Amino acid sequence: MENMVKIYIYGKEYSVPANLTIMTAMEYAGYTLVRGCGCRNGFCGACATIYRIKGQKDLKTCLACQTQVEDGMYIATLPFFPLVKQPYDIEKISTNQMIMMQLYPEIYACVGCNACTKSCTQELNVMQYIAYAQRGDFENCAEESFDCVMCGVCSSRCPAGISHPQVAMLARRINGKYIAPDCEHLENRVKEIHDGNFEEFMKELMSLPVEEMKERYNNREFEK
Repeated sequence: MENMVKIYIYGKEYSVPANLTIMTAMEYAGYTLVRGCGCRNGFCGACATIYRIKGQKDLKTCLACQTQVEDGMYIATLPFFPLVKQPYDIEKISTNQMIMMQLYPEIYACVGCNACTKSCTQELNVMQYIAYAQRGDFENCAEESFDCVMCGVCSSRCPAGISHPQVAMLARRINGKYIAPDCEHLENRVKEIHDGNFEEFMKELMSLPVEEMKERYNNREFEK
């Protein structure tokens, strides 16, 4: 008999195996996940989840595909949060502090509560990268926010209504296009792809059995 735990999904009680993630526990309980699931490996941010353990006051956040169920866990998923995404043309955009003032002025209403950092499913220092964005320090903002999966949980807890992931995305785009040094070997590889240098190789690769593809991937050479 498997070790079972009692959890609550949208207020309804279920008994599920203790070794499951929240996502697989929901499927075990009979839910068909149409939204709120994606890569299932912690990269896409689609399965943002809020939960509380029975008898505890803290409201916790996580990705459902990465978090194991606990006994007495009350679960509610957050498959979508309405972030503000301002339109801009990256080819014409300014690269100083004024662009943040124009597109995302709400970042200057930050009260320093740190709720964004405390709720981040990736354990990023969200308040810090917003501080970098306020100062127009796009390079450090990009570095600090690099692992953001844009799940939106930080914004859902923000009293100032900041769309942190979109602010960070803008900073990373500005950094990548205007600040970071050119990467010659990457530019050469992109040109090779555009020139069709790998088309025959890709056709050959796609014709291989899955197991052989896995074997090639696991034993591939790494560039130094």
